[in-house]
Amino acid sequence: MDGLWSVGLYLRSMGAFVLIWWMAAWWIGNPVLLPSPLDTFRALISLIANGEVMSNALASFRRLAYSFVGACAVGIPLGLVMGMNRIVFALIDPLVEILRPISGIAWIPLGMFILGVGEALPSAIMFYGAFFPIVINTIVGVRSVEPRLIQAAEVLGVGRRHTILHVILPASLPNILVGLRLGAGAAWTAMVAAELIGAPSGLGFAVEWYRQLLMTPSVLAFVFIIGLFGYLFDRLLRALQAALTPWADGAGARAL
Repeated sequence: MDGLWSVGLYLRSMGAFVLIWWMAAWWIGNPVLLPSPLDTFRALISLIANGEVMSNALASFRRLAYSFVGACAVGIPLGLVMGMNRIVFALIDPLVEILRPISGIAWIPLGMFILGVGEALPSAIMFYGAFFPIVINTIVGVRSVEPRLIQAAEVLGVGRRHTILHVILPASLPNILVGLRLGAGAAWTAMVAAELIGAPSGLGFAVEWYRQLLMTPSVLAFVFIIGLFGYLFDRLLRALQAALTPWADGAGARAL
């Protein structure tokens, strides 16, 4: 019953949004400035049929996979070390806190000089966007581990490596997974910005390409696709979080 109520609420919200969109398009009266939902839907069907949505989405997902896996491979171990060792934390945390407020978009002009236009620039910007939420939530997860669990492992003679693998890491997992969700969202947002300027393909590239051609229905169609894929990816990570940490329902990101 709750599921049907949620679906009904969602459909009403989307219906209201489409109605407002249609009224705004009718009031403006210029499809180049704001096309109607019907024109955008037709453009979307055409783009799907000719394969442009699939080809550009695959290019974006490939970059997302490389950068996200790289951010996890660096951010999770670094967060574990920083969370367990206060000296390492004191050495690295100032650099993290200086760089973290700087949006990855701010590095695009410099990145174009160093990396040029191609695969490297958007991948590097996406790695940058995903890295900080992952490392910070990993640190928070390590520091939220109940000290008595670690003490009990030490009393039982459990080695340091096994304590990390079987005590600290599982207890930190809810926060780490929240960091993965936040990092994936940040990487996806950075991907769109980087591809608008510094990529030869991808969803962001397609938005800029059709903007230059003044084909606004196609621009909005790709904007819709970007939002849809971002939502589906987040739902996938939420399902993974629920499956791996069913005991941690409601765990959220916390600040240091």
